[in-house]
Amino acid sequence: MKAQIVLTVAESKRLIARAVSQMPQVKKVLENGVLAIATGTTNSYVVEEILGKPIDKTSYRSGMVLPAKPTGPLTLSPDIMPDVVLKDGKPAAELDRFSAVREMQPGDVFIKGCNALHYPTRTAGILMGMEDGGTIGNTIGHIVGRRVELILPVGLEKAVFGNFQQISSMIAERDDTVGTFPRLMPIWGTIVTEIEAIELLTGATAIHMASGGVGGAEGAVWLLISGTAEEVRDALALVKEIQGEPPWALSGESGSV
Repeated sequence: MKAQIVLTVAESKRLIARAVSQMPQVKKVLENGVLAIATGTTNSYVVEEILGKPIDKTSYRSGMVLPAKPTGPLTLSPDIMPDVVLKDGKPAAELDRFSAVREMQPGDVFIKGCNALHYPTRTAGILMGMEDGGTIGNTIGHIVGRRVELILPVGLEKAVFGNFQQISSMIAERDDTVGTFPRLMPIWGTIVTEIEAIELLTGATAIHMASGGVGGAEGAVWLLISGTAEEVRDALALVKEIQGEPPWALSGESGSV
């Protein structure tokens, strides 16, 4: 049985976040271990799904990509929410994402959003500032060295075709530039897109078949869903529940789990 669905960027973030919260390794570490969730737009949805309550998602932000020439107001919280780090499922207020990795053990989980995705090679790309390397630059050594699982929730809207190693090298070359821009770091981990989310939550198979839209569907993805009749019905019911998720910068405290 087959069906087609369309997800806006916000709906995709909600879907991916829900799937991350249901991953066996996440459930396990919530019972025994350390879970750190880096700030970011997609991860603000992850926080809601894991904590089981709404937050002002715009307060759980880090670097954002905004229009060069905005055409309307942007609603952002004036406050920044502290990093969510959980020990055995309970808040560890004494830790943030940088200090948590220094005491994590094998099997613990670090969740980090991405800026780019090369899906065929399962490679993610993270933009990092020139000053100190940002979140990934200051945590990846501990994540790899301590054998912490790195979960990378990322929507298919961020899919690119280029070779990340080549792009990263080009950006890093010493050459004249117009303006300043961040570096791109290729990264590997457990990637969770809409495809993995649909499979994890319903058992159905999803294929990215098209992208784009207007009237609020800019950046939307089309997915072809296939599977048993029950799996496809479950996927459609899940999507129907998620559809209508407000845009991230307009949601504020009205966001729901």
